[in-house]
Amino acid sequence: MTEGERLSTPHPSGSPRIALVTGAARGIGASIALRLAQDGHAVAVLDLKAAECTETVRTIVAGGGIALAVGADVTSEDEVAQAFAAIEAELGSPTVLVNNAGIIRDNLLFRMTVDDWDQVMGVHLRGAFLMSRAAQHSMTRQGFGRIVNLSSTSSLGNRGQANYAAAKAGILGFTRTLALELGRFGVTVNGVAPGYIQTEMTRVTAERLGVPYEDMLQQWAARASVGRMGQPADVANAVSFFASEESGFVSGQMLYVAGGPALEL
Repeated sequence: MTEGERLSTPHPSGSPRIALVTGAARGIGASIALRLAQDGHAVAVLDLKAAECTETVRTIVAGGGIALAVGADVTSEDEVAQAFAAIEAELGSPTVLVNNAGIIRDNLLFRMTVDDWDQVMGVHLRGAFLMSRAAQHSMTRQGFGRIVNLSSTSSLGNRGQANYAAAKAGILGFTRTLALELGRFGVTVNGVAPGYIQTEMTRVTAERLGVPYEDMLQQWAARASVGRMGQPADVANAVSFFASEESGFVSGQMLYVAGGPALEL
């Protein structure tokens, strides 16, 4: 079931654009939600459970923004429909959609289960499809929309991530196709492909590899041209540009936020 919790300050003058960020309870998604709120958007903060979004929502509201916590499984057609209905009732129709929700089920191919494969494909690809299909209805009617899909440098291939790499590569084709279909309606569709970003997910990766977390961070930082690990705010900055009105002549692009050329990672 979809749940909603609205915490807000009074609307500022004018009608703010409305952003919807999936997987926004923590990590990169939370950082994106906070940045879009700073940019003046009212933000629907979506994750599996509305209660998990409370901290992100409270931070936005504390900064004078408007936010709504929404719980939904992005792989469920019914829950996606319920989520959009709740958002439209409380905030209005989203003009910005960020498909960030994602999971990892890493393993070498011979150990990977069908469930490992299906779950990752479901969240990343089915989820992006269902959310984008729902969002485009109002975006095309309004003649304005921004869809930003999160891919990864792992889309170029990464040992132990056949499912994740394939899903994130699929995001590229999905992004370019939607850009072709929706551009004439004033809707741009772009992607952001992070490299090594310091989040709880990277800690899980360290555990999977059997490497001390701090050692892994140092190794990854050394491999980036800029000599440091990426932070969620680095990804949020890129999403902010694609979500802006100023990016209207940019569509179908994939921006690697990786601290250097993606292929060197």
